[in-house]
Amino acid sequence: MKLSLRLILSLVVSISAATIVVSRSLVRTEKDRISSDLIHRAETLADSLQEAVEPVLQHASHSRLQQIVDRFSNREHLLGIAIYGKENNPVVVSGNLRNDGKVPPDLVLQCENEDHGIGSVTKLKGVAAYLYLVPLHSGHSISGVLATFHDASYIESQTWLIWRNALWHVVVQVILVVLLTLLIIRWTIVQPTKQISVWMRNLRAGQIGQLPHEPTGELLQPLAAEAVSLAQSLAQARGAAQEEARLRDAADSLWTPNRLRAGIRRRIQNNPLFVVSNREPYQHVRRGKEIEVQVPASGLVTALEPILCACNGTWIAHGSANADRETVDSHDRLPVPPEHPLYKMRRVWLTPEEEKGYYYGFANEGLWPLCHIAHTRPLFRASDWEHYRSVNKKFAQAVLQEIGDAEEPFVLIQDYHFALLPQLIKNACPGARVGIIWHVPWPNPEAFGICPWQKELLDGLLGADLVSFHIQAHCNNFLNTVDNAIESRIEWDQFVVNLNNHLTAVRPHPISVAFPESSGDSINLFPPARDRQDILMGLGPETVFLGVGVDRLDYTKGILERFRGIERFLDLFPQYCKRFTFVQLGAPSRTTIKRYQDFNTEVELEAQRVNNRFQGNDWKPIVLLNRHHSHKEIAPYYKVADLCLVTSLHDGMNLVAKEFVAERDDEGGVLILSQFTGASLELRDALSVNPYDTEQLAEAIRRALEMPPEEQRARMRRMRQTVKEHNVYRWAADLISELSEIRLDVAEMVETR
Repeated sequence: MKLSLRLILSLVVSISAATIVVSRSLVRTEKDRISSDLIHRAETLADSLQEAVEPVLQHASHSRLQQIVDRFSNREHLLGIAIYGKENNPVVVSGNLRNDGKVPPDLVLQCENEDHGIGSVTKLKGVAAYLYLVPLHSGHSISGVLATFHDASYIESQTWLIWRNALWHVVVQVILVVLLTLLIIRWTIVQPTKQISVWMRNLRAGQIGQLPHEPTGELLQPLAAEAVSLAQSLAQARGAAQEEARLRDAADSLWTPNRLRAGIRRRIQNNPLFVVSNREPYQHVRRGKEIEVQVPASGLVTALEPILCACNGTWIAHGSANADRETVDSHDRLPVPPEHPLYKMRRVWLTPEEEKGYYYGFANEGLWPLCHIAHTRPLFRASDWEHYRSVNKKFAQAVLQEIGDAEEPFVLIQDYHFALLPQLIKNACPGARVGIIWHVPWPNPEAFGICPWQKELLDGLLGADLVSFHIQAHCNNFLNTVDNAIESRIEWDQFVVNLNNHLTAVRPHPISVAFPESSGDSINLFPPARDRQDILMGLGPETVFLGVGVDRLDYTKGILERFRGIERFLDLFPQYCKRFTFVQLGAPSRTTIKRYQDFNTEVELEAQRVNNRFQGNDWKPIVLLNRHHSHKEIAPYYKVADLCLVTSLHDGMNLVAKEFVAERDDEGGVLILSQFTGASLELRDALSVNPYDTEQLAEAIRRALEMPPEEQRARMRRMRQTVKEHNVYRWAADLISELSEIRLDVAEMVETR
């Protein structure tokens, strides 16, 4: 109420002041106009009389002069006319001036001396009058003066009328503005604010629900957004507290974001944490005049962001989006997340040549196929290697700048893009705890030996205190590679490499996903996902069964083998034609590399070939959605699919398998999983297949579609429990815990054994 009164009072004062200023200007303008008009009329009348009077005045015909004066005396606003002879003697005076119409002698004298018209404001019978005098000539001499008196009082009357109208305008405007202001305040502020207040009061009381009418516009939308964010935080905190209480009661060891934050603070203490990756957690993309913040689909962001938030860390990454440079400060830093900053991001800039050589060249045309052994020949170019080295050095400089004077920082390096980085950092900062997570497989020693620079890569990796893979087999391959390629001492019982008196622990840490919280612990701000019937109707009126695959369009994912398995399934079991549809959600990947361009074409042609064999008028067995999809778009397919096909030819882990399991809160659906994925070692209740075995793949699809619901639920329940217990937060906690326990002093380590 006080706010409304202050606002209304401010509006009244502002409107009144503005109206007074405008009215004053109008009054001044109108007064000048009327005065100019009066002067013009006085001059015109005096000139006319002058021409008529001068000939008559020469003959001294007073009666004739009186007639002229009387004839002109009825003009508008004219009070009277007077003719004066020499020595200011009145010759003829109109009737209404005979008693009061006196002209000051000095004005008459001035008019005669200057021999031109003179105007002046005077009083006549107590009324403002405009006096105008012109000289009268007789030949070449002045014989008298003609004076006209005009009423000037109407000028003030007109001025007052303008002020009076302005006053009424102020009153009317104030009333209208006040009424409109009160209505607007009520509709756009008071009512929405009351709704938000009631919603938050209910939320505080534990009644979690959706905001009924989210305000729009620039005024309350930021407040609503903050209210929603606060509500989410409150709900998450309440859920976390309830979950922690449940875990304590059950003596459970489930890891949550809050438990991870607490554990990280205890492990890291006051030491700074730095994460290095090629992909940045937030990108800034220009769309027209606006800059849009995008979060790339990445399990790394989910896994590592809680750690960085817990200790106000720094994420160092390649700034690759078109508006990234516009959003950083002079040190290439910016606070993130955008809505509630809790840590910093440092962007590193690469030239197009560096990106082509380091990322597309050496990393993805060399190391990627080398590590996956997926029938694509690795390409190693000396120029790409030089770019790879220079980019690793550039990132090392950025990391060391961020470390500054920190004595024992924690540095987590992500993946095969930065094999040289651990050694570069360790050489410059021996007190740093450096870990590198190698997310892709590590091949056997013979395969890795193909790389011309294998020794340099191994030296770089062994600069780390911890090298982490997803499964033990990759750790074994790595240690065997080190044993074959470089002079070092490997302590097989401890899985530690001693190179030049520096110890590197090699450990498996299977990465996972964030297991969804129950619906009661969070606020659903989005409309419900499309149900199963909506999706099936979009695929064909007779579609009953749905399969789904979610992959980057990469030759390691076994997409072609998957399509051939579906083809064989329909050959063997034709009763499923028009009743089974497989949706492949495929995101284009590394499209500047020719092998990936060719593979995209192969996938499209293979899907088209299979469809041409079986499709009807309104049905086709394979629906290929070839574009990037957000998790929000993918989740409905996970939730309603009868089966999910994960047929990777070689994969470090494959989080799609775990994402599918995590989304199935109905405990339905069947996971068909390649035996060549790291996930197959954990998800034992999936139907394991060799993706190269087309017959086996077809039979697995049939078995999945005909599996009894009880068996589906039993299998899915066990897999969900595995993913829940071994979630991404436990992965991060194990990683940081292992890195924090490593002793940095070699002599001390040897002594304690």
